[in-house]
Amino acid sequence: MTVRDKLRRVGGLKLAVALAIMGAAAAAPPVRAEGAAPAHALKVEAGQIADVAPDASGVRSLKGIPFAAPPVGNLRWKAPQPVTAWEGERHATQFGPRCMQSARLGNIDPLNPRMSEDCLYLNIWTPAKSANERLPVMVWIYGGSFNVGAGSEPWYDGTNLAKKGVVVVTLNYRVDVFGFLAHPELTAESGHGASGNYGFMDQIAALQWVKRNIASFGGDPGAVTIFGESAGSLSVSTLVASPVAKGLFQRAIGQSGAILYPDKSPFALPSLAKAEQAGTSFGAGLAAPSIVELRAKSAEDVLQAAVVNPGGTSVSRLPIIDGYILPENAVEIFSKGQQNDVALLAGATADEGTLFAARVQPPPTPVSFMEQVRKRFGERSDAVLTVYPANTPEQATASFAALLGDDLISYPTWLWSGLHARTGKGPVYRYSFELRPPAPEASLTPLASSGVFHTAEIVYVWDNLQVREWPWRPEDRRMAQLASSYWVNFAKTGNPNGPGLPDWPAYSGSGDAKVMRFTAEPSSGPDPARSRYEVLDASYRPTPQ
Repeated sequence: MTVRDKLRRVGGLKLAVALAIMGAAAAAPPVRAEGAAPAHALKVEAGQIADVAPDASGVRSLKGIPFAAPPVGNLRWKAPQPVTAWEGERHATQFGPRCMQSARLGNIDPLNPRMSEDCLYLNIWTPAKSANERLPVMVWIYGGSFNVGAGSEPWYDGTNLAKKGVVVVTLNYRVDVFGFLAHPELTAESGHGASGNYGFMDQIAALQWVKRNIASFGGDPGAVTIFGESAGSLSVSTLVASPVAKGLFQRAIGQSGAILYPDKSPFALPSLAKAEQAGTSFGAGLAAPSIVELRAKSAEDVLQAAVVNPGGTSVSRLPIIDGYILPENAVEIFSKGQQNDVALLAGATADEGTLFAARVQPPPTPVSFMEQVRKRFGERSDAVLTVYPANTPEQATASFAALLGDDLISYPTWLWSGLHARTGKGPVYRYSFELRPPAPEASLTPLASSGVFHTAEIVYVWDNLQVREWPWRPEDRRMAQLASSYWVNFAKTGNPNGPGLPDWPAYSGSGDAKVMRFTAEPSSGPDPARSRYEVLDASYRPTPQ
């Protein structure tokens, strides 16, 4: 059965089947061998890991390595704790379970059905022949609306990136209500006066593990690049903003998303107080008003409560301004130049909003769209309608998708790039991904909407076209080589440029700043959607910088 067939088969499963899988899932215990570890065992802080043979390309793949204790029982909704040391030698040949999550976005990890609260594992692909090589490290943070995802998803196989001379790491982090529930009792017990954002704490714990242990796999703990897409890109921007993550990485790549939502944005992050209220309501709905009672509930019951009432628990399932991981709105952090000092590469696809707009029914009409704009933007509505016109049904449909995608993804990514270029110390490189993959309409609905849809760049960046059985063209294969080379070059030097690649100029954030436009014939040029972002910026930030 092909990956595509498995995607279709698993994607159609009902929630009851997914929950049955969850109930049966548990983390695989380490396989231990008595006696002294063999000479080729890899030493990490908690014990020995059995090394594996390289594949034909020289890449070794080690899977399911724990970076934190299982967040179960009394550790549910707590910051990740250290791994308990093990005796003997642990095998690392199987992905760890993905974190508890629903099937509300379909099954995006079809080859790893195991699911459990015991999910804080990472995976490593390394081409290093010895621990002395000190290769650059690329740590991937997955997307999935902060509700789904796993480091074991097939599109994130690190072999082809590792072949280019880097160590690749993918990780799991808690999602949905397990990763982001805030509650007054959790705030009181935390020790830092905050709750929620546990998914970000997991990411930080994984980076701390990488800093302490990646040298055993031939990686350089002083040359770490974090990269991610969608919610993973929002995570990357959060880590760049967060003082808690300082010093854990030197470079950052954001693909389609940033946590920089101004207070007037429809997607502005809630405060800790609002999130605590939502957490209290969530517990009351489960007849578990205290954290002790909530922790006594089964993982399946907690997840099901979020699934059956997603609107009422939305604040409990998403990032917040907690005062700890995010001391304040990230827009302010970057405006003041208080972010971490790292090089940045960031951008978005040309048509981010088509995926999300396809789910909105009924579709907008010229009248309904213009009414929505005038209600939202008031005296700014004429300027908004100039860049998001709706004089015909076709225009209304296109402008609705463009505005939704800009609000949610493209505008905050642009804002992140510009602010970091002006207030940060590291270089910034910005891109616009404009090559639409040859996705058959029936294969990814609603992903296969018009335009260059959300997630379109992922298989190119990872050079993993083989994962999708699409009619790939010569320009797709060239793009996979080019994009993956840019990303690896950036991880190695902080500059994506290299021999044989079109020149990618650094981004200044000014009005005439050039971006790399990933078309069938990539080249640098003006940002194609800048006029839209500037209108939104003037609407959301009274005194933009």
